[in-house]
Amino acid sequence: MAEVANADPVMQAQRRRTFAIISHPDAGKTTLTEKFLLYSGAVQVAGAVHAREGRRSARSDWMELEQQRGISISSTVMQFPYGDHVMNLLDTPGHRDFSEDTYRVLAAVDAVVMVLDAAKGIESQTLKLFQVCRNRNLPVITFLNKYDRPGREPLELLDEIEAQIDLRPTPVTWPVGNGEDFRGLIDRRTDTYVRFTRTARGASLAGEERLPVAEARAEGGRAWQTALDECSLLDAVGADVDPPSFLAGTSTPLFVGSALTNFGVGMLLDAVVELAPSPSPRLDVDGDPHPLHGPFSAFVFKVQANMDPAHRDRIAFARICSGRFERGMSVTNTRTGRDMTTKYATTAFGPDRETVEEAFPGDVVGLVNATGVQLGDTLHDGGAVAFPPIPRFAPEVFARARPLDNGKFKQFRKGLAQLDEEGVVQVLRDPDLGETENVLAAVGQLQFEVFAHRLGSEFGAPTEIVSTPYQAIRRTDPRSAGRLREIGGIRILSRADGELVALFENRYRLARLLSDEPELTLEPLIADAQPLG
Repeated sequence: MAEVANADPVMQAQRRRTFAIISHPDAGKTTLTEKFLLYSGAVQVAGAVHAREGRRSARSDWMELEQQRGISISSTVMQFPYGDHVMNLLDTPGHRDFSEDTYRVLAAVDAVVMVLDAAKGIESQTLKLFQVCRNRNLPVITFLNKYDRPGREPLELLDEIEAQIDLRPTPVTWPVGNGEDFRGLIDRRTDTYVRFTRTARGASLAGEERLPVAEARAEGGRAWQTALDECSLLDAVGADVDPPSFLAGTSTPLFVGSALTNFGVGMLLDAVVELAPSPSPRLDVDGDPHPLHGPFSAFVFKVQANMDPAHRDRIAFARICSGRFERGMSVTNTRTGRDMTTKYATTAFGPDRETVEEAFPGDVVGLVNATGVQLGDTLHDGGAVAFPPIPRFAPEVFARARPLDNGKFKQFRKGLAQLDEEGVVQVLRDPDLGETENVLAAVGQLQFEVFAHRLGSEFGAPTEIVSTPYQAIRRTDPRSAGRLREIGGIRILSRADGELVALFENRYRLARLLSDEPELTLEPLIADAQPLG
């Protein structure tokens, strides 16, 4: 992406908007993502991303299994220009089994667009995702989607948002009618009416005929009178956008529309530019803000292999926190102390990539074949800095993986290590028994399906997933491991980072041990994040 001549990190950061879209499955998150690309001019037809010549078009759901199942499995990074701004959009998985990937993405953004189905309102996964946003102090813009279909009363949805997530909605646009009688939106900021028009399959920009509300209300009818009465009520209670409370995470600007038909999408995208904060100094491990104008620093929030099956590459995605990134520069991994070059640095657009020459705070850079880089690593140039690590969720389900063809064991072992690094699952190993005696640990069963599919399709190692009897996991240490091995129903394994863990076949036994032998080290895997479900 071409940059302007000014390379000052602070000024460039002001042009950036780095945000994620979250929702319950089927609320329209991925559709909205693709419509943002349409409105930015990044694509000409909704649902398709212009790839390089001779290559198949790509989508935000680029993985084969995503297209088969119709759900987002892996987070996706897309950078595109919008006016004078640079948008870094991170599409997140909606299914709870992939909530750990969503958690990592939310560590890398400055704001969130929360998509709600107007017929369903706050759903379980939406509630859990919002709690993560609150824990990270992320400001939230709300989009009530699917208003061209029968839905709930808008005032009822406002009450539900405030009651369930303690976030005060401040509507910017308001519907006139809904479902088959959906006529358009009232823009409360300008007191204008935007007439609803359908587009063929939502493939092109929606027309936005604007009229003064005073002129448009002559259309009359119950829908108009209801909308005007509701807007009067909103005016009376002062439900207007308040930037300070929005940035503080106590109010949410609210927009109404239909992502499928593109209606209201342009106004929502404009709001991201106008309201969402630009990158600000990030807190380091000591809680001190790291200045934007300081030397280059970034942290790795995602590792992905085989995005380009033709090259079998491995990409570490890093969110830039300070300074100016220049392709080819040497950076240091704080965890290992090792230097690495960035000759093969890319900017992402789904699975499609282009070489990036420079980038600034808020941007996401893909480092191709960055050997030794892991999730949560801090990269820096100049003075050493370390950002807080990204925690891993405590697994809830366990299984074993077995290669169906022993002749493919080398590929199986390689895939096992790679997918463990990516965080698709956690691979636990017994050093004395080899790779075939692994135990997979995950938040949900669907992770195992993805794991097996990718081992077969990407690494050429068809794999069988076998259930195990384990019910709980705890971190332990060598001293306690000796005692635990003497007790039946407990297995001691190691993670890739060298930590020892104890797997329990019975939760009751774990509870008894915690009570009867408190001197044993049996710690939850993490303390500051929980699975979203």
